[in-house]
Amino acid sequence: MNDMQTDQEEFLRLIEENKRIIFKICNSYCYNKNDHDDLAQEIVCQLWKSCGKFDTEYKFSTWMYRIALNTAISFYRKEKKSAPTVPLTEHLLHVEDNDGGTGILEAKINSLHQFINELKALDRALMILYLEEKNYSEIAEILGITETNVATKISRIKEKLKQKFLTINY
Repeated sequence: MNDMQTDQEEFLRLIEENKRIIFKICNSYCYNKNDHDDLAQEIVCQLWKSCGKFDTEYKFSTWMYRIALNTAISFYRKEKKSAPTVPLTEHLLHVEDNDGGTGILEAKINSLHQFINELKALDRALMILYLEEKNYSEIAEILGITETNVATKISRIKEKLKQKFLTINY
């Protein structure tokens, strides 16, 4: 087996082990299956093009998040120019309250997702990583900003989301 084939197999193994990252980012930045598939393909392509620049001093998942988020942000900006509104998907509109309180919780979760989808691309990336329970240091490393900037932005985003929740009656 030659080195190129070994590199390809290792790359595919790492993508398979970390595919959840790609799915999570695609789901956060895309509103239909075609865009989702296009973005996933673009992310894998960018990862392959950039794999020679991977520094083994860092975790692969951290590097992968960085490439995937940068690709998604670029994709989102391009899509935003062609589609200025954020479509509400069917699952965001349909909430049933058939078991006494779970419906309210589901409505709040759906509202949170909707509010996050309305954020600017970088702020959305911050919240995705924050909800993934990444620490400020990891988020800073992935996004290429300082930990102080991460903390400040997350605090401001949380306040903005809190204000949006105050306007809704459940």
